[in-house]
Amino acid sequence: MSIPHVPSAERSKKEMKGTIMDGKTPRIVLITGASSGIGKACALHLYKKGCRVYGTSRTAQDLPMTSVREEDRSPTFELIPMDVNSGESIERAVEFVVNREDRLDVLVNCAGYGLAGAAEDTREEEARDQVETNFFGVFRLCRSVLPIMRQQRAGYVVNVSSIGGLIGIPFQSLYSASKFAVEGFTEALRAEVHQFGIQVVLIEPGDFHTGFTAHRRKAIAAEENPVYRELFARALGVMEADEMNGSTPGKIGPLLERIITTRSPRARYRIGPASERLAVELKKVMPSRLFEWAIMKYYQLR
Repeated sequence: MSIPHVPSAERSKKEMKGTIMDGKTPRIVLITGASSGIGKACALHLYKKGCRVYGTSRTAQDLPMTSVREEDRSPTFELIPMDVNSGESIERAVEFVVNREDRLDVLVNCAGYGLAGAAEDTREEEARDQVETNFFGVFRLCRSVLPIMRQQRAGYVVNVSSIGGLIGIPFQSLYSASKFAVEGFTEALRAEVHQFGIQVVLIEPGDFHTGFTAHRRKAIAAEENPVYRELFARALGVMEADEMNGSTPGKIGPLLERIITTRSPRARYRIGPASERLAVELKKVMPSRLFEWAIMKYYQLR
């Protein structure tokens, strides 16, 4: 893409210092998947903290941009159209923000969805769609904003992964695969761009009560194949119960604020139920067969 007009490196570095570290000027933030769930919670929190927030959604109105307003007339953030599966759509939205604001301080990649079903029951096109959105969407956004942040010599890229990107979840194999890919990509990218003053960070949420459950897609054959039908129903029941009983995603906004106001943030920030965070640590120390047995037992596969 052609890089939109951005300030000189010297001016940008000075502005970014104020923007990110001491609050003298508002941060310019782009958050994908901001029409609901974690993305919306993060967008609202940062807006209330004084950031200029641009959220994205495939269902937003065409440019010029519209505004999102809560039913209780709470503060608004701008919701702009973007399809993370379209390079052209990404380019148009990023150019709009940078041409209006003259810079971009923070990118938060939240857009994504879940695909459930046995791997054997998942069609190749279903698998491709899952990875296309959850991984390649992140990749496309990063490629689009990195030249801007590199010229500014500053910026934050925050990729929202999942506990499912650290532990393979039965009957969510493609979802886990897409998030494992985000984990590896982010880890490598962090090292590549550090020299340009760009901080790259992972947020790894556990189960939260969002629209993720209702919007989960099921492989077309998942409930038709008698071989896996009963096991799939059990595992899915556990997943949905954990999600529906989870806390609201409002806790993630303050974590994001802390990350983008930390000069040298850690690579990973885990948030969610203590049991799920503990499971990640146990995976590191438990014999692999014992950990596998525990996962299968938890999802009622034994």
